[in-house]
Amino acid sequence: MTTDLRARTALELLRARRRSIALTEAVDDGDLVRQHSPLMSPLVWDLAHIGNQEELWLVRDVGGREPVRVDIDKFYDAFRHARADRPALPLLGPGEARSYVGTVRDKVLDILDTVPLEGRRLVRQGFAFGMIVQHEQQHDETMLATHQLRAGEPVLAAPPPPPAAVDVYGEVLIPGGPFTMGTSTERWALDNERPAHIVDVPAFFIDAGPVTNARYAEFVDDGGYLDRRWWSERGWRHRAESDLRGPMHWHGDGTRTHFGHRGPIEPDAPVVHVCFHEAEAYARWAGRRLPTEAEWEKAARHDPVAGRSRRYPWGDADPGEWHANLGQRHLRPAPVGAYPDGASPLGVHQLIGDVWEWTSTDFHGYPGFVSFPYREYSEVFFGGDYKVLRGGSFGTDAAACRGTFRNWDLPVRRQIFSGFRLARDPRPGEAG
Repeated sequence: MTTDLRARTALELLRARRRSIALTEAVDDGDLVRQHSPLMSPLVWDLAHIGNQEELWLVRDVGGREPVRVDIDKFYDAFRHARADRPALPLLGPGEARSYVGTVRDKVLDILDTVPLEGRRLVRQGFAFGMIVQHEQQHDETMLATHQLRAGEPVLAAPPPPPAAVDVYGEVLIPGGPFTMGTSTERWALDNERPAHIVDVPAFFIDAGPVTNARYAEFVDDGGYLDRRWWSERGWRHRAESDLRGPMHWHGDGTRTHFGHRGPIEPDAPVVHVCFHEAEAYARWAGRRLPTEAEWEKAARHDPVAGRSRRYPWGDADPGEWHANLGQRHLRPAPVGAYPDGASPLGVHQLIGDVWEWTSTDFHGYPGFVSFPYREYSEVFFGGDYKVLRGGSFGTDAAACRGTFRNWDLPVRRQIFSGFRLARDPRPGEAG
């Protein structure tokens, strides 16, 4: 068991590093050190930060080894320096950063071969290594978002996603009743996913698929961005201050730019690069609402026949290429209906992958939450400022996405690969 766990952990570390290298070697050194948007760090900062976190947790803490570069810790502390300020720091250059992360990784693989994966909670079942795998994959998705904001010739390529295999339309009734939310057993689940707890969710309807570009275009064409009725006070203020007129990267002529390529907007694909305020306004325009986080997770995990919560909508098996659009295999969301094998027992599609889905829920800890192994991962973000997103995107790796995984961001953010689906309460007599 331990040998198998070590081998699988090493493979996950290798997969994450291959992706980091691909994202940073796709551009020249000038692009690596450039800040492509004040919303994002220079790519070279992300690369060295990945190595620094790996050194802090695995080399120094788990392995008890001497520091590799203790002098750079303060420059790669994400809480000490805002993204907009990072280009002015004395950062490692591209060559230094590559050498640094390589040296750290060599030490980590040696530690993985020898450290006991039991006893201390941090190392039990390889948790610390899994935490670092997820951290690197999360920054890889962040770097992918930076590539989307980058000007210049396209440098990333991937095959198109599969076409729709089934028609997906309308909404699905999720029966009322209790279900198990969160997890206490998932090996590498992070602190905000824990503990498992029972939540009684009244019956509700949820869209069978995410809101598509075609559906969202109807809102734009109907003057939705100019009609105060659909927007919250905060949302309307943000819309006006930021001059929002449509999703990020839409040009208003039926085209959009995606990783340097300008082309037609795919009508059947989920809308992407919308903020929470835009999603909320669309929902009001459509006479609906965004699902709560508990509703989203029940739709994604609850098996009404077995009466239990699954790891994923399709079951407990790890995601395969036929289940969901994950891992940057494709560089855009797939058409709704492209992954019938990934549907939930009740017929809700594409809950995992394609686009992160905004929910109406503020980010808080679950009942019985305990910060682990550090407050800055989750707890410092609790409160009313951040909204929860669920499900992952085409840029999310499977190692950092599961039915219980929680993401969060400010409601104004839309450089992330975010979309949404709608929900509503049953009308009298609809819930059976």
